Amino acid sequence: MNISGMNKLTLLDYPGHVACIIFTQGCNLNCSFCHNSELITVAKSGCQIKESEVMKYLEKRKNILDGIVISGGEPLMQPRIKALIKKIKAKGFKVKLDTNGTHYALLKELIEEKLIDYVAMDIKSDFDTYARITGRENYDFRCIENTIALLAASGIDYEFRTTIVKEFHNQNKIENICALIGQNSKYYLQNYVESDQVLEKGLHGFTEVELKELENNINLKFPNVKVRGL
Repeated sequence: MNISGMNKLTLLDYPGHVACIIFTQGCNLNCSFCHNSELITVAKSGCQIKESEVMKYLEKRKNILDGIVISGGEPLMQPRIKALIKKIKAKGFKVKLDTNGTHYALLKELIEEKLIDYVAMDIKSDFDTYARITGRENYDFRCIENTIALLAASGIDYEFRTTIVKEFHNQNKIENICALIGQNSKYYLQNYVESDQVLEKGLHGFTEVELKELENNINLKFPNVKVRGL
């Protein structure tokens, strides 16, 4: 496992649970507005956390933590991800996985073997701009549709989420995503915030007034959509 960071306590990242987060290094996408861009390239050395350190921490916090969030980067790129999750589950912890949805087969395995309890899947945009946003012009993004269908039929708790950027997103694009995921799925919009880590500088988020208007307009057809932080 290539683990590059750990947040030992969070009350926000796993809905309804006290958890810790680990961040895996490496991602197969190259999103222009990624706030964890330092995790995109697989690190060859430096600031690595051993699996054993994570397990020791979980053992000490058995009566405090409900679960663990595995984020990234893209965690499902890690060759030992399944083995690590098995160890975590064996200790009685719940597991939430953050993923971009491009590793359908492995995610299906994890769900079928009851190794994960909650999935948060990032949906970057509608398919017209997926390649532009992710920097992957020749990628076959049909896997995204397959993963959406997998989660909808899985029986586990899940959510979809999109970081919205003025240069890439508008009401029409978000409604296209809503039509793709259906009205029974939790769907959260997260406003873009400029930071030093993003790959493409000069992008813009929405104002609070614009976010409220956007949510209200979309809710006329898709009441399952919420803007996080409002």
